[in-house]
Amino acid sequence: MEIRPILSALLRNRTGAILVGLQIALTLAVVANAFFIIAQRAELIARPTGIDTPNLFVLQSYGYGPGYETEATVRADLALLRSLPGVESAAYLAQTPLSNSGSGNAYLRSAKPGEPQVPGNYFEVDEAAIETLGLRLVAGRNFRPEEVRVIPQTSEFPKQVILSQAMAKAVFGDEPAVGRLIYSLDGSAAEVIGVYERMMGSWPGSTSVDPYQTLLHPVISEMPIARYAVRTRPGERDRVMAAVEQRLGATGTGRLITWVRPHDEIVERAYRADRRMVAFLGTLVALMTAVTALGIVGLATFQVNARRKQIGTRRAVGARRADSVRYFLVENALLAGAGAFAGAALAYGFSWWLSSTFQLPPLHPGYVAATALGILVLARLAVAWPARRAPAIPPAVAT
Repeated sequence: MEIRPILSALLRNRTGAILVGLQIALTLAVVANAFFIIAQRAELIARPTGIDTPNLFVLQSYGYGPGYETEATVRADLALLRSLPGVESAAYLAQTPLSNSGSGNAYLRSAKPGEPQVPGNYFEVDEAAIETLGLRLVAGRNFRPEEVRVIPQTSEFPKQVILSQAMAKAVFGDEPAVGRLIYSLDGSAAEVIGVYERMMGSWPGSTSVDPYQTLLHPVISEMPIARYAVRTRPGERDRVMAAVEQRLGATGTGRLITWVRPHDEIVERAYRADRRMVAFLGTLVALMTAVTALGIVGLATFQVNARRKQIGTRRAVGARRADSVRYFLVENALLAGAGAFAGAALAYGFSWWLSSTFQLPPLHPGYVAATALGILVLARLAVAWPARRAPAIPPAVAT
């Protein structure tokens, strides 16, 4: 089949063809970038936390009485929490992982001038934190009870620390970290006594720092606010949470329980904006795809109705039904191909704007190719019904 007559027919009715071509181009540009962002967000949400989130909950207490003593209250609270039926372990945990609120510092591998600074998200914990959070030690040992110090809320550097593998690699490279000294910016040094596999930090959405660069400080801050993490036996978390709030609230030690939350609720809050973006972009993709398909069907239907006499004449002089169907399929392929070509260029331009404005990574070519293929398939399916209707018109009626 010659292409020139088809192009001539499209040029004679160029308004509808141009509008549908632009619609295809815009849909490809938006859908390719939307799928790319959705894939990034889905990958972000699916990252492992390194924590026993399904069986973990966190609570916070606030001391208000004049005789409130941090160390005595924390020790008593932990003893009570660990004695409750269904509790596997409980620990002091000043900062909550994935809460978007925490503490960070810069660390050095030596005290030499000009040593590169490595950012790290630290957590003040007691000796039970490794077990309570469900972390896996891959080297070294855990804190001993006598190594956990109660200090005022200051930036005093501890004598021992435990690093995540990501933090150990960032500071020491491929060299073993256990037994080495790690330095704070003021020149204080701490011994690395252990390395755990991984734990997501307080800011899972961070793009400037690896959120797995975390470390543990054996410190209990002497302040009115105290937080605890509790790990329960599987299936008993909700029951234990209700019991904990009641039992701790009844101790009468000059403090109150301000909140009790399951850790998966904290994780859900951390990724809520990402999930909403995925839902929004998914809805946008569905709507634009549907509108584009309807536009292609509408244009093809209009072309069939406008060419009834042409179709009848062709049939009367011997054209087969398949020839009429092929005519509209080729016309649609030309239109969709031109729209996809323009859409690919538009997609990269849109991606460049997103990268420069929102610091997003550049669009991967695979998403453009896959979306273009999907658009071409969609266009072929959308035109199939009008194209099959065309040769069904009897030549006598058409002419």
